[in-house]
Amino acid sequence: MPPLRRLTAILAADVAGYSRLMGADEEGTHERLQAHLRELIKPKIGEHRGRVVKNTGDGFLAEFASVVDAVRCAVEVQRGMADHEPEVPEEWRIRFRMGINLGDVIAEEHDIFGDGVNLAARLEALAEPGEIPEGAVPAAQCRPELFRNC
Repeated sequence: MPPLRRLTAILAADVAGYSRLMGADEEGTHERLQAHLRELIKPKIGEHRGRVVKNTGDGFLAEFASVVDAVRCAVEVQRGMADHEPEVPEEWRIRFRMGINLGDVIAEEHDIFGDGVNLAARLEALAEPGEIPEGAVPAAQCRPELFRNC
């Protein structure tokens, strides 16, 4: 039987400078990242009808039925992260780089695979901390102002 495939909006995110942060304060960085995931990121993903596919140690992979929901979620997370940790010097704050793609994936119970995921990860790698680069497909599906203001 061929694998289950579906079209989905993929959000890939990782912590910018994670190795540097972990090298300076491994336990503190881990605690802070877990708090962000628990208090901000996972609730926002749920609020926008998405699901966390997996945690990647220094980030996460999420999927949404709507690319607009994925972009709105990412923007709200980036805004929320900007307000977190005001007592932490800027160079030590946890900041995410994010990439969003709308693509066809191979879906398994606990993971998704394929070029759709790979492109989201490539876009994330191009992002600056706190940024969501506009991918060609999501930008065509969303009003450009959704990408701004993050």
